[in-house]
Amino acid sequence: MIDREPIRATTRGHPIMELARTLALVAATVTCGLSAGLFYAYSCSVMPALAGAGDRTFVEVMQRINVAILNGWFFLGFVGALLTTAVAVALHLPSEGHRALGPTAAALVLYVAVIGVTRAVNIPLNDALAAAGEPSLIADPAQVRAGFEARWVRSNLLRTLLSTGALACLVWALVLNGQS
Repeated sequence: MIDREPIRATTRGHPIMELARTLALVAATVTCGLSAGLFYAYSCSVMPALAGAGDRTFVEVMQRINVAILNGWFFLGFVGALLTTAVAVALHLPSEGHRALGPTAAALVLYVAVIGVTRAVNIPLNDALAAAGEPSLIADPAQVRAGFEARWVRSNLLRTLLSTGALACLVWALVLNGQS
């Protein structure tokens, strides 16, 4: 009769490595949750509230938001989700018997898509809105708004769905990691 306990112990890995994998998954889940929550808040409250504002007010508020959001707390979640998820994937790569790699890798792909949408759509729109200048001096704020709002709202909804999908994958990875 073969004793399987030593095999299980070597397959599972060193306790410090297991702790590192778990901590990376927790950090990825938290930071991804922060980003998903931010995008969700814009989708269900900020943008619907601004939809009822006048054109000049809309442009001014969005310009202010786009400046204010560039801070360390935002980057902690936005960039942190990418980095911590990548670390979680890397830590799970050499692990035999860990089922968390699949959903963690899926989360990374989804979150890379969030970054891609942000870079391809939201940032250029934010830059164009800033380039429109001082809201009180814009000759046609309705035109500036028309070139921004609908596309920004759609791409933010896409970011919301992608980051929520990434978050769900990370939650599932945590469940699977706990079962390993």
